Amino acid sequence: MNRAFSIYLDLLRFLAACLVVIYHSNSRLLSASVLPLSTYGHEAVIVFFVLSGYVIAYATDARENSPASYWASRLSRIWSLAIPAILLTPLLDMAGEALAPAVYEGYTTHDHAALRMATSALFLNEVWTVSIMCFSNIAYWSLNYEVSYYLLFALYAFGGRRRWLWMALAGALIGPKILLLAPVWVLGVAAYRWRAPQRMPEWLGWTCVAASLLLFAAIEASRLSELLSAQVRAALGAHWYRELNYSRWFLSDYLLGLSVFLHFIGVRRVADRLAPALLALERPVRALAAYTFSLYILHQPLLYFYTALIGLPPSDARKYVAVIGCVALTVWLIGSQTEQKRHRLRAWLERALQRPAMRYRSSLS
Repeated sequence: MNRAFSIYLDLLRFLAACLVVIYHSNSRLLSASVLPLSTYGHEAVIVFFVLSGYVIAYATDARENSPASYWASRLSRIWSLAIPAILLTPLLDMAGEALAPAVYEGYTTHDHAALRMATSALFLNEVWTVSIMCFSNIAYWSLNYEVSYYLLFALYAFGGRRRWLWMALAGALIGPKILLLAPVWVLGVAAYRWRAPQRMPEWLGWTCVAASLLLFAAIEASRLSELLSAQVRAALGAHWYRELNYSRWFLSDYLLGLSVFLHFIGVRRVADRLAPALLALERPVRALAAYTFSLYILHQPLLYFYTALIGLPPSDARKYVAVIGCVALTVWLIGSQTEQKRHRLRAWLERALQRPAMRYRSSLS
């Protein structure tokens, strides 16, 4: 992958995570005024999905070319933070709710704690028509989608001649809700594997960048997600529309995914032109991007907890600054001991996963 384009993807990933944080921090208990850029939380997740498809396709092509190495990388990255988040979230919720119950009203739950923790650890919270909250960590929903796409991609990449059968069986387990957004993730894979745009004229690369931004702006300005989701509701009825949960905007999400796809192939083509600026920013961008997953998966329960803990009124701007500062510091502390040390878990998982593969090959010889 081109170095400048890699830096750009890291920058985009960090900015998308920041948009999710702004979206979830747009609470009148935290800030008396509506925050700028506070309506793009779902759009940021769509960026994450396309970006994930691109990066996973690249990683599989470049180095993770066996099931053991693939799953060791995926599981070490996810579990290194998912497990701490699952354990920490209910503790933060109980402490924060004891301090300020109003902060948590309608935003968390305490029933069936063991079930919630088990399904969260196995990423089964969103299969079929199930929607199980990981306590106050609403953002956790997208991890269930991500891991499902990891599974489907692994079956495609390593499933051999029966890959489509294995994928069909996995799809039957996952259910239609998650599968509805799979094309968005696949757009990232397509953006990586489609090499022809790398040979297109530079002006066409800039055209793709401009077209992607115009398409995104048109979707937002026309409120297309609301219009199309209303059509879905009319077609399916209120009950099944509600059961779609985070997939109910799938029609507009396809268009958002297309805009990200166009953006990727355009920026990749013109990345050399952007290289001087991107290379100058490489160190801070890489440093911030290294904590993107930590920020994404930990920010919401931390936001609620620090909102409850810090007693300033929401009309005082210092409250928002203090809460965000505490969230950032806590994310850094936890991330430095989890996400940043996942290589140890990865090495252990790869050894553990290679043993059955070696025994299987030995049985064939």
